[in-house]
Amino acid sequence: MSKETLLDTEARAKLPDLYSNEEKGLEALAQVKFFLPGGSWTWYASEGSPVDEDGYYDTDKEKVDFIFFGLVDGLELEFGYFSLSELESVRSQLGLPIERDLDFEPTTLRELKEMHERQRRT
Repeated sequence: MSKETLLDTEARAKLPDLYSNEEKGLEALAQVKFFLPGGSWTWYASEGSPVDEDGYYDTDKEKVDFIFFGLVDGLELEFGYFSLSELESVRSQLGLPIERDLDFEPTTLRELKEMHERQRRT
C-alpha cells in the first residue's frame, strides 16, 4: 500500500493535530485504524500531524513524515506515538504490508482499550 493509500487525504483530514485532544483523554476518538494482515498488531490514531526531519510539527521546515498518537495493540496494549514511515516499513511474516481499515468507525480510545483488554483475557 502506498503512502497516499495508507493515509490518503480524506483520512488525514479526519485527524486532529497532535496534542489537540489532550483534554479529552480516553474520550478522544480514534479516527483511523491500521492493522497487520495475518498478524496481531493494530494501531488506532486519534490525532496526527506532518513533521519535519527532526520530528517537529510546528516549524517552517519541510515536512517529511507524519506522526500519530493513539492506541497500539501489539506485544502490549499501550498509548503512544508512531509514524507513517514506521507503518510503511512493517511487513507480516507472509510479507504483507500494513493496511488501513476502510470500514473503521470512529471510536473512543476508552472503548478500544477496554475491548482489547477483554480480548487479551480470553
